[in-house]
Amino acid sequence: MPIAPLSRRQLLAASALAPLAGVASSQAHDAVAAAATPVRFCLNTSTVRGQNLSVPEQIKVAAEAGYDGIEPWLRDIDAYVESGGTLAELKSQLDDAGLRVESAIGFAKWSVNDDAERAEGLKTMRKDMQTLAAIGGTRIAAPPIGMHTPDAPSLVLDDAAERYAAILTLGRELGVTPQLEIWGFSKNLSKLAEVMYVATAAADDSVRILPDIYHLHRGGNSFDSLGMLPGTAVECFHLNDVAFTKPAAEMNDADRVYPGEGDAPIAACLRTLAASGFAGALSLELFNRDYWEQPAAAVARRGLESMRTVAAEAGLPLA
Repeated sequence: MPIAPLSRRQLLAASALAPLAGVASSQAHDAVAAAATPVRFCLNTSTVRGQNLSVPEQIKVAAEAGYDGIEPWLRDIDAYVESGGTLAELKSQLDDAGLRVESAIGFAKWSVNDDAERAEGLKTMRKDMQTLAAIGGTRIAAPPIGMHTPDAPSLVLDDAAERYAAILTLGRELGVTPQLEIWGFSKNLSKLAEVMYVATAAADDSVRILPDIYHLHRGGNSFDSLGMLPGTAVECFHLNDVAFTKPAAEMNDADRVYPGEGDAPIAACLRTLAASGFAGALSLELFNRDYWEQPAAAVARRGLESMRTVAAEAGLPLA
């Protein structure tokens, strides 16, 4: 019986799978040592969210602490514009500070089942991407918002792949790549295996995945599973740590601590990703209420020091 030729979609899916098979753990140290691109350090502004800073103040804190980039929240940018600021002003402030907009946090409901609600979600995603592009950003988080609550329906992964493909297409139009984000507390896409299936089934060579130490642990994933993820598909990695002092299922965002001050095998995770091509940004994403009670500048400095320490332990090249 003749075999039908593969479609372009099937070929893309196959090519997306190819990197997953290629990295042996014995090659990790050599690959990291040979890497030439210094890792970049980024401040996700959730880390100082409790200090209620304006976006210009967030930029100032990140720049003075010594970060290479910043990962703002779209809601903060919208509030800045609503209060009379402009995106052009923010772009100028970022340029003057020498900060890259490595990613941004938005909550467009791109993955939901309801057609009308999803259409509104795509409008929100378009607006968020346009805003981000105006300040020089090229990546945005795409978590399963709207499908994350305990009472949400189970998300059919092939449907999720089609919906992710739709925002990838939108992103190409606007110059901003949506990164499929794992959410460990979510009803859906809490498993790296689910996220990788959706990314692969989307059959698009612009797929990008946004991992997070806390979310991997919270979702019951093995940190070893990062070995199946091509590092080239990760351009931003949310870095934090967690103490294994209570069951993962009982943890929440506030349990995140500075990298290296918990029990997660962060250095091993970074070595694994670097071995398969990761050369992006490490973004400090914390929601620790104790840190929110401290001066933002002090938190930002300590956070950067902690990231540099674990990156050096992993053997990543530093600037």
